[in-house]
Amino acid sequence: MSIETQPEEARLSARRLWINLAIWGVILGVLAVVLGPLLRPLASEIAAGRIQAHAPDTALFLAQKLPIKVHITAAVAAFLIGLVMLARPKGDRLHKMIGWGWVVAMLTTALSSLFITGINGDFYSFIHLISGWTLIALPMAIYLVRQGKVRQHAQTMVGLFIGGMLIAGGLTFLPGRLMFEMFFG
Repeated sequence: MSIETQPEEARLSARRLWINLAIWGVILGVLAVVLGPLLRPLASEIAAGRIQAHAPDTALFLAQKLPIKVHITAAVAAFLIGLVMLARPKGDRLHKMIGWGWVVAMLTTALSSLFITGINGDFYSFIHLISGWTLIALPMAIYLVRQGKVRQHAQTMVGLFIGGMLIAGGLTFLPGRLMFEMFFG
C-alpha cells in the first residue's frame, strides 16, 4: 500500500513517530556531547579497575541531612514504581492505584530537592529546573488523562520518568556526587 492510499490517521501516526524519534535523537545527541567529556575519564578509571562498584555505603546515607534522606528514598521508590508502570498494562484499576503512588513519590522527590543545594554552592543548580518542571508537569498529566487525552498523559509521564529518573538520577552518579560516593567511593 502506498503512502497516498493509507488512511489519514495512519499517515499522521507515522509522522508523529518520526518526529518523536528525531526529537529523542537530538536530545540523546546533546546529552552525549555534554556528558561525553564528563564520563570519558570515569570510563577509563572503571576500565583500569581503579573504581569498582560495591554495596551502597549505608553509613554515608544515614549521615545525611533529612531532606537528602527523604529525596533519595522517594527517588528510589519513584524509580522502582516507574519501572513497574512502564512494564505493565495501562488503564486498569491497578494502573491507577500504582500511578498515584508514583505521583506521590515523584512529588516528594521534586519537593525535597528544593531543600538540597551543594553543586552550585548554596544556590540552586540547573538540575533544579527538572524539579520545577516535575511540579508543573505532574498536575498537567493528571489533568490530561481526566480530559481523555490519554496519549498526551502517557507522553508526559514517560517524559517525567526519563527526565527525572534517568537523566537527573543518572547525574547523581557522577564523581563527587553523593550517589557516586555511596556506590563507588
